[in-house]
Amino acid sequence: MAPSFNPSNSLYDFVVKDGNGVKGLVDSGLSEVPERYIQPPHERINKRDSRPHDVPPIDLSKLNGPEHDMVVDEIVRAAETLGFFQVINHCVPVELLESLKDAAHAFFNLPPENKAVYCTGVSPSPKIKYGTSFVPEKEKALEWKDYISMVYSSDEEALQYWPNQCKEVALDYLRLSSKMARDILKTLIGKLGVELDDSKIEGLLGMRMVNMNYYPTCPNPELTVGVGRHSDMGSITVLLQDGIGGLYVKVEEDNDAGKGEWVEIPPIPGALVINIGDTLEILSNGKYKSAEHRVKTTSTQSRVSIPVFTVPIVTEKIGPLPEVMKKDGLARYREVVFQDYMNHFFGNSHDGKKSLDFARI
Repeated sequence: MAPSFNPSNSLYDFVVKDGNGVKGLVDSGLSEVPERYIQPPHERINKRDSRPHDVPPIDLSKLNGPEHDMVVDEIVRAAETLGFFQVINHCVPVELLESLKDAAHAFFNLPPENKAVYCTGVSPSPKIKYGTSFVPEKEKALEWKDYISMVYSSDEEALQYWPNQCKEVALDYLRLSSKMARDILKTLIGKLGVELDDSKIEGLLGMRMVNMNYYPTCPNPELTVGVGRHSDMGSITVLLQDGIGGLYVKVEEDNDAGKGEWVEIPPIPGALVINIGDTLEILSNGKYKSAEHRVKTTSTQSRVSIPVFTVPIVTEKIGPLPEVMKKDGLARYREVVFQDYMNHFFGNSHDGKKSLDFARI
């Protein structure tokens, strides 16, 4: 028997404040999407309006061989165009990826009260947050997603406070993915003709977090979105998809972020998805593109995705690199303190790449 909600905030309280999440709604026997989750027509995702992204994945193992230059060119080309690419033969064992997916399902299948202990205000650490949607208090239409976000500060803290269902595999994944992100960042910065010292690299990647996203089955997937249109705020994101699919990326046309077709990033067994964040677009003065992307829901089975975000430390100043500005003859972005950028990012609901407007000149 599905719960009945009156027009007041009781659905919002049930899902957001009480920590039941969207999964709690679905488990209660929901037969149709509540009005609060129905997206306006222009935000809905129609698979027929997109095409599959059929570019083959990049073999990262070749970075250490005779084909190094060719692989670097592939990475640069992807960063300059779509801002998304898939990689294989990376440093993360396939067995670990499978364990991660299992761990995510194990966490989200816990009783609601076991997950709600990680809600803001009661979580054992301010660095761990269980929640739903993105900024539910500001969104006109909520996103069909629950998540847990874990910011890394030390192995000891992670092993003490992160959920038992996922802490060890999440920590291994974060460690290996962070190394991959570092290598990719150094490759891309190097192709700009810039060499950064280790302290600057650490400043750009020093805050790391792993999220586990859960998209419950949806009775009317054509009316909802799992995640609305957005770009990531950090430097490099490493994402594990499961085999179900539903990730869409916008191809920008003529540098117009408002126009362009959508492509679906197909799940490839054993592959990881890399995407460029706003920070790297700013550093490169617009040469590398942060990717606008969104996620579709499904009526057939629940889905998980697990991103690692590598993000500047909050005191880091981010702006176009001087060598790049000199070559370009102008700056397209102003320098900002990352804490200010992050506050702006999390203070607004998802709306494409508008987060970048905060730093645009």
